[in-house]
Amino acid sequence: MAIAHSPARTTEPLTALLISVGVVLLALLTLYLVGFDQGAISRSGLYLHELMHDGRHLLGLPCH
Repeated sequence: MAIAHSPARTTEPLTALLISVGVVLLALLTLYLVGFDQGAISRSGLYLHELMHDGRHLLGLPCH
């Protein structure tokens, strides 16, 4: 009879937590840029501003 040894998996919950926090922060940043920025950050050109403007219309957020 063989005894199988499995390593402790103590880092998996920490890894899942860090990934979850990263995804939430990225989602909040995206929501800010699309929903509330109104062109303050996208000064590099009209292309990015218009893309965010269309995103506001797509999400149903007021922008005018």
